[in-house]
Formats: sequence, C-alpha cells, structure tokens
Amino acid sequence: MAKESVKRKKEFVGIVKSDKMDKTIVVAVETMTLHLLYKKYVTRIKKVKAHDEANEAKIGDRVRVVECRPISKEKCWKLATIMERVR
Repeated sequence: MAKESVKRKKEFVGIVKSDKMDKTIVVAVETMTLHLLYKKYVTRIKKVKAHDEANEAKIGDRVRVVECRPISKEKCWKLATIMERVR
C-alpha cells in the first residue's frame, strides 16, 4: 500500500503594510537566513498580497496568512487571523 503524502499549506506571520485595495492587504514577511560566505544572519523581507474578505485588517496589525488557490494574478494568500491589533 502506498503511503499518502499530506501537503500542508504554507503559513506566514507578518505586518500589514497596506490596506488601500478592496478586500486585499499587503503583508511584509520577515525571514532570517544565514549568509553562506559570511556566516551572519541576514533579514529578508518579502511582500505578499493576501485576501481579506471583510476588510478588517489595518496598517500595522500583525496577521497570519495561509496559502490558498490563486485568486488573482498576484494574490494566492488569504488572511487567517489577526494576531495583534495596532493601537
């Protein structure tokens, strides 16, 4: 019997940088990667567009986004939860 592989959806935690589009937020995701030559950790920032159905996330909120089917040309993430609201 063949072993079934379970594909997990990718998850990122990031900060909302823009909420000006309708039902879309731009989330900046920071990752720490080790530089191969200098052996120092470098911070890399990747911006992803995520679907926010209720337009509830605001600039500065810390959110969790999960991978989903492509919704538009650049949008293949959706808002899972708002972890921390900006004051």
